[in-house]
Amino acid sequence: MFERGLSRRRMFGVGAALAGFAATGCGTTHGNTAAAEPSSTSPYPVADNSPVVAKAAPAPQDNSPAAVVARHAGEQPRQWGVEMQGIISTFAATGKQMALTFDACGGPGNNDIDESLVNFLIAHQIPATLFLNKRWIDANQARAAQLAMSPLFELANHGVAHRPLSVNGRAAYGINGTGSAQEAVDEVWANHERLRGLVGRAPRFFRAGTAHYDEVAVAIVNELGETPVGFSINADYGATATAAKVQAAMNAAAPGAISLAHMHRPQSGTGAGMIAALPTIRDMGFTFVHL
Repeated sequence: MFERGLSRRRMFGVGAALAGFAATGCGTTHGNTAAAEPSSTSPYPVADNSPVVAKAAPAPQDNSPAAVVARHAGEQPRQWGVEMQGIISTFAATGKQMALTFDACGGPGNNDIDESLVNFLIAHQIPATLFLNKRWIDANQARAAQLAMSPLFELANHGVAHRPLSVNGRAAYGINGTGSAQEAVDEVWANHERLRGLVGRAPRFFRAGTAHYDEVAVAIVNELGETPVGFSINADYGATATAAKVQAAMNAAAPGAISLAHMHRPQSGTGAGMIAALPTIRDMGFTFVHL
C-alpha cells in the first residue's frame, strides 16, 4: 500500500511537472531547444537575470597648463572686447552691495602704489579686490605680503606682462595681446603660481591687461581655475581721469556693480576721487564686498 501510494504521488508530480513544462511554452523545434519565455498572463514577477554592466564615470578633464594649451592650439576666435559670455561684469548682490576692484599694472612707470588710497581703505575698513600684476608684486614684495595678510583685501591675478588676453595677438589701446594659446596660458599661469605662493591659495579671479579678451582666452582662464573679470563702472579710465571725473563715475553705484580703478598711480586723480566718493556711497546705504 505504501509503495503503491508513493508511486501514485510520484506519478502525480511528474504529470504536474510535464503540465508546467508545457504551460511555459518550452519545447523543441527541429531539434533545437527554444528559449523559455514568461507567459504574459503569469501572476508572478519574472526576475531579470541579465548581467548588470556599470557605466564608467567620465574621466575628469585635464586642466593642466599643457593640456589647456593643446586643447586650444590653433583655435580661431570670433569675439573680442570687454564684455562677452564668461566674463563677470556684475555679481548677484544681496541688497545694496558693490565690489571695488583696483589694478596694479606693473612694469616701467607702473610699479608705484597710491598709499593715500590704500591707507584710506584700511582706515575706513573698506574691503576691495586687488588685481596685482606679477611685475608689480616682484617690485613690491614686502608691500604685497602686507596686503596679502589683510582680511580687507582679496588678491587677484592681473597677469604677467599686462597684455590683452587673446590667441592671435589682438591689440587694445596700442598694447599687443598674447599671440597664441601658449602665450595666453603663460600670461595667466605664472602669476597664478606667484599669487599661490604669496597668499597660500590659488587666486579665484583674473583680469587681463586692458580687460580685453577673446572667447578662446576666456575659456582658457576658466579651465585654469580662475574666473575672468570685467567691470560695470570704469571709474578712472586707466588712471587718466581727474578726481572730479572719478567721483562722477562712481555715482553709477548700483547693487552688484563692479568698479574698475587703479592703485599704482599716486599722481593721478584716482585716489582723491575715490576718497571723495566712497563715504557718500556708503551713506547711501551701500556696503562694499569682495567679488
